[in-house]
Amino acid sequence: MVVTGDDLGPALRRILDREGGPELFELLAGKLSGADLTSLLLEVFRRRALRRTPAEVVRRYREDRFVLPAATDVAALRRAEDALFAALPEGFEALALAPVVPLATHTAVATVDPRKVIATVRATEVAADPTNALALEAAVRRSRGDARVRLAASQRVIRAQRFDAPGALAHFQLFGLVTADRDTGNRAFERRELAEHLRFAVRALTAAGARRPRLRLTALDEEYAPLVEEMRTSVDAEVLADPGRTSGRGYYTGLCFKAHAEVGGEELEIGDGGFVDWTRKLTGNRKERLLISGFGVDRLTGPVPSS
Repeated sequence: MVVTGDDLGPALRRILDREGGPELFELLAGKLSGADLTSLLLEVFRRRALRRTPAEVVRRYREDRFVLPAATDVAALRRAEDALFAALPEGFEALALAPVVPLATHTAVATVDPRKVIATVRATEVAADPTNALALEAAVRRSRGDARVRLAASQRVIRAQRFDAPGALAHFQLFGLVTADRDTGNRAFERRELAEHLRFAVRALTAAGARRPRLRLTALDEEYAPLVEEMRTSVDAEVLADPGRTSGRGYYTGLCFKAHAEVGGEELEIGDGGFVDWTRKLTGNRKERLLISGFGVDRLTGPVPSS
């Protein structure tokens, strides 16, 4: 790939114009093998670390929003997390996920901008959503012949972009579920698994102390519109159609949903999920189907200040 000035933002152009031009960028971004780049970066950061003083570490700790502790009540967080695990349907396997995943895990199938995740010098990236790692594990199990795969995990994740919403944190606890199986026709997978994930959402939020859970479903494809109506009678909660939703388009396929509830007298968006094509891409099998759900555990402890 030949890099021109038009391909780079002003900050990168300024750096490269001063320090070696686009040739340096091409060397680091594409010409070096992954192993050679890792060796180079490990030595670069080793030398930088050796030059850093304790005072500089403290200054960085005070200033870096990624490393400061969250203002979340830890005891309340544990109680909410326990309630979510206890609400899992029988047959779900809970995993203790690693804090990092292979480089491009959030980008290759989930279309997330790499600048929104924190990459490491060892060709990995810090977890930004447990459903990505759960999908990888589900794809591996499905490829080796496992039948219906149902996995869950609670994970502290971090995202690099800034959020303007009240209570938005740089790092936070997410509880994720994935269900992977084969398409058997007649939307059987979609109907069965969507109802299970939505029932879990209602049961878990209620068990965690949230009040009046409500589900908003968006059919991204007209073929999925009947599912919205079907869920009204399949789930014991208020289920609303939300055709005007704009977020998640291009990320989810077919249908997506949001879960809202009252916590501490305030209505909050706590859950988000939908169908994705990740295991289809990861396994190379067009018949693979995957449903994911994610729930913000910190939000179940009540409103918290932004980081």
